[in-house]
Amino acid sequence: MANNRLRRSLAAIFGTLTLIAAAGCASITNDPNVPISLSFSDGSHGKCKLRNKRGNWKADIPETVYVRRSDDVLHYDCVNAKGLTASGGIPSTIGSKIIASAVFIDFGITDAITDMHREYPPSFIIPIK
Repeated sequence: MANNRLRRSLAAIFGTLTLIAAAGCASITNDPNVPISLSFSDGSHGKCKLRNKRGNWKADIPETVYVRRSDDVLHYDCVNAKGLTASGGIPSTIGSKIIASAVFIDFGITDAITDMHREYPPSFIIPIK
C-alpha cells in the first residue's frame, strides 16, 4: 500500500516537472522560421538578398518570406525594377511571451542556443532611394 502511494506520488511529481519544463521552452512552442512581409517604400517591385548568421534567402519584393530566427540583424541588399538600391538591416527582438518562461523556468539555456525566443517584425517596409 505504501509502495503504491510512493509510485503515484513520484508519477505526479515527474508529470508536473515535465509540464513545467515544456511550458518554459520556446523551442517547443515556436517554429524555427518566421514570416516577414517585405515591400519597398515606393511600392515598386524588385529583388532582395537576405542574410543572418542562420542562413541566406532571396525574395521577390513585395513578398512574405520565411527566415530563420536569429539574435542578430537580418541584413538586406535590394534592387528594384528601376535599378534603385537599398541596403540595411532588420533587428530581431525577444518575444514578449517567452521572456518570463525563459527566465524563470529553464533560464533560457536551450532558447539561447537555438534563438527560438527571437522574433523579427511581421512586416517591414524597405526604404528605397
